Amino acid sequence: MGIDLPLVWIIIIGFGLMMYVIMDGFDLGIGILFPFVYGREDRDVMINSVAPVWDGNETWLVLGGAALLAVFPLAYAVILSALYLPLMLMLAGLIWRGVAFEFRFKADESHKTFWDKAFIWGSYIATFSQGLVLGAFISGFKVEGGAYAGGLLDWLTPFSLFTGVGLVVAYALLGATWLVMKTEGHLQQRMRRLGRPITLVVLATIVIVSLWTPFAHPDIATRWFALPNLFYFAPVPLLVLLATWGLLKSLGTEGHAAPFLLSLGLLFLGYTGLAISLWPNIIPPAISIWEAAAPPQSMGFTLVGALFIIPFILIYTAWSYYVFRGKVKAGEGYH
Repeated sequence: MGIDLPLVWIIIIGFGLMMYVIMDGFDLGIGILFPFVYGREDRDVMINSVAPVWDGNETWLVLGGAALLAVFPLAYAVILSALYLPLMLMLAGLIWRGVAFEFRFKADESHKTFWDKAFIWGSYIATFSQGLVLGAFISGFKVEGGAYAGGLLDWLTPFSLFTGVGLVVAYALLGATWLVMKTEGHLQQRMRRLGRPITLVVLATIVIVSLWTPFAHPDIATRWFALPNLFYFAPVPLLVLLATWGLLKSLGTEGHAAPFLLSLGLLFLGYTGLAISLWPNIIPPAISIWEAAAPPQSMGFTLVGALFIIPFILIYTAWSYYVFRGKVKAGEGYH
């Protein structure tokens, strides 16, 4: 029995995207939270908490995009054609944010406010654009003859706008809980206070998306609510409620790492729900991973390279986080 290469590759791409959401999510969340913190010293601490790792976090986005091109070329062609504008907006936000990240440390005081605003806007634009892409992907694409057949603005819907706002809130939660873990004193307490209402908004967002999606897509409703699937998938919403309760409780105590780990768990459960809803389609609503896959020879060749390089990425990432572990204090860090 041969290896199911499309299945192996969709696991790799899914893992890469989840790593990106986890890692770039909290450092985008730092920029999203900037407007709620006014002190120059506190903002410097926030930036310093991610300065050693932020650019490496985006490695996973590059890996996912390159793998999609090599292994699922049909999906790459359709998705990029359908989502060209929000994807370009996302890249523009990431680039502008990256420039602001570096320049704010080198600028004099008269220009730091400008770069702070650039960092904020870059973070919001990049995150909101990712949410637009997510919402459009869930809604599906019109495909005829192996090519995208929809309009230039088909991605712009009430649902995609809602998921855009929802992702901004989700990344803000990751950023707040990351700062609870990495800072101390009044900044940490500020993040604890912000974290509780943000958690409730994230829960409300998950509930709305979970109801909106099956109502809008009968096939997804059948996937979740038909027997025996209802019993198989019931643990997911129950675990969402449990993780939310634990997160709210940990934010109200002296826990440091627990809020961040629970917020990661909450987003992972949302990611799991998305995978359950769309499986096995890589181009919703009807083109599966097997239909969109490249020839087996191409998938096998690229798999060898992926299995070689991914362990190095994981080792480098783990080592960088280990080296820069611990609390970030005022006056210390990136210069």
